[in-house]
Amino acid sequence: MKNSHRFLTGLALILLLGGCTAGGAFDVEKAMGVSGGALLAATLTEESVAQTATLAATELDGKIKVAEANNPYAVRLNRLTQGLAHYDGLNLNFKVYLAPEVNAFAMADGTVRVYSGLFDAMPDDQVLAVIMHEVGHVKLKHSYQQMREKIIGDTAFQAASSVGGYIGALTSSQLGQLGYAAIQARYSQTDELEADTYAVRALHNLGKNPQAMKASILTLEGLYGAGGGFLSSHPSNPRRLEKIDSAIANLPR
Repeated sequence: MKNSHRFLTGLALILLLGGCTAGGAFDVEKAMGVSGGALLAATLTEESVAQTATLAATELDGKIKVAEANNPYAVRLNRLTQGLAHYDGLNLNFKVYLAPEVNAFAMADGTVRVYSGLFDAMPDDQVLAVIMHEVGHVKLKHSYQQMREKIIGDTAFQAASSVGGYIGALTSSQLGQLGYAAIQARYSQTDELEADTYAVRALHNLGKNPQAMKASILTLEGLYGAGGGFLSSHPSNPRRLEKIDSAIANLPR
């Protein structure tokens, strides 16, 4: 009862403070918009975010051409990711998008999508390094935080959410928005560096060459310059390479 009282008191305060206009009047619509985001933030579960990610991934898979099982790109991806479906306690699913962009992304539910353009740009060891970088975003909950913030920050998603924190009847358009937000995600410098380190350690644990993570960034630098490429959108390449070298030096022998 005490906890419920505190929650309701806090909600009332959010309504009161959030509904005040510049002139001091009380704006009900403004108040409900603020409280909707605050209430959703307090109740939105990791499970519901993962469920929403799965729906968004399904929506994207219907909009972007997915390589069929016998496609050479899909065969290559399956070979690289064999045995990784439950890596590090995750439930991962991998597919290739037949599109020329040099890109890959991941979602909170373990969805990992790799563009055929990335396969065209890199050898297998570097592609695997990029994949494990994206898996790192999932394991370290960066993908979860990105989608959670998108849901909480958008009044349309707030309106579709129940008090229990589970996403209600999101439209196809809304799911598509969430999917494309995942594709275009721009992680913080800290997140990117953490995902790089995760990839280095994962490659080592898989018996692969951890230097491939460094090589993938150098490949992107050759394509786009030091400031380009989806892997180098935040930390400078020299800093990333320095951190990768440090992570490799600290691997168990």
